[in-house]
Amino acid sequence: MILAEREERCAAERQLAGACAEAARTQAHLSSRDAPIALLRLEIEKLRRELYGTRSERKARLLDQMELQLEELAADASEDTEVTEIAAFRAGQPRFRPLKLSARRVFSEHLPRERVVIPVPASCPCCGSDRLSKLGEDITETLEVIPQQWKMIQTVRERLSCRGCEKIMQPPAPFDVRPRGFAGPNLLAQILFEKFSQHQFLNHQSERYKREGIDLSVSTLADQVGACTAALQPLHALSEAHVLKAKRLHADDTTVPILAKSKTTTGRIWTYVRDGRPFGGSDPPAALYYASRDRSGEHPEWHLKSFTGILQADAYAGYNDLYGPARSGGPITPAFCWSHARRGFFKLADIAGNVRSGRATAEISPIALDAVNV
Repeated sequence: MILAEREERCAAERQLAGACAEAARTQAHLSSRDAPIALLRLEIEKLRRELYGTRSERKARLLDQMELQLEELAADASEDTEVTEIAAFRAGQPRFRPLKLSARRVFSEHLPRERVVIPVPASCPCCGSDRLSKLGEDITETLEVIPQQWKMIQTVRERLSCRGCEKIMQPPAPFDVRPRGFAGPNLLAQILFEKFSQHQFLNHQSERYKREGIDLSVSTLADQVGACTAALQPLHALSEAHVLKAKRLHADDTTVPILAKSKTTTGRIWTYVRDGRPFGGSDPPAALYYASRDRSGEHPEWHLKSFTGILQADAYAGYNDLYGPARSGGPITPAFCWSHARRGFFKLADIAGNVRSGRATAEISPIALDAVNV
């Protein structure tokens, strides 16, 4: 009687485990199907925006929402896969193999490899013989990161006295970016990289360092940034001279948020790139950056005051004074961008389609209608 009840209970538990595994498998199938669909939709929308769309704020927010949706779907698919594998293991079913968003990534060879060899038995587990020979090996690579560690480096300079002449000697102090500075070069490089490349404000850095047990105030970090900026100024001057000495430059500007009093304003990053490799040049390429709080035309005039070559840029009116014959030092030769030029033709083609279909004629200017008729 008791054995029969126990067998019935075990059979019911196995049936319940199988049902749970099947339900988890179905959910994992749905999740692993939705994630690739969302990924393909995101890629299609990005390509469509790149080919036909304009860089409007609305479409940028739409792409951000799609990327957020893809992130949530991928996380849900991974979670459902793990639950399915656990349920399948408990029910004695084969492993679940979900659809992959992409193939396994092969990381660059420049990463250092740490070889961890799992020890093998000294004798055969079946017969006990120690006559074992190696047939090969299977290698599984796992990407790992070493957590950031803080340390204090004590640089010791011993003082010695000469018993013969009674003079005291001491090795000179090593080079430091700041005289009597406390921050090492790696820390200074990290502060600058996170501020200017990762766009991490100094107050955010200060808060993160404090959570790690290091008290670096915002004023202290700002002091380090100012000192490094002054120390790197000669390097920036050399880069500036190298870039502006080129025969042709590629110029562009982009928006960047800039902190202001009680708000954030929109500033500009001006970029000038020298790259003569497509034209058979052998000089090393380089990029020059400037920042400003507005997009006034006086900024490119000041940036390129010593440049007299060919400038490839968009149709921004702030460059017009650079092309004038009255410019000091001679005019710059413009080379306009085909991508910006053909946008007008695409707009005219859209207007022509609307005119033929009889739509939105009230919104079309007479100048555009004349261009379409031509």
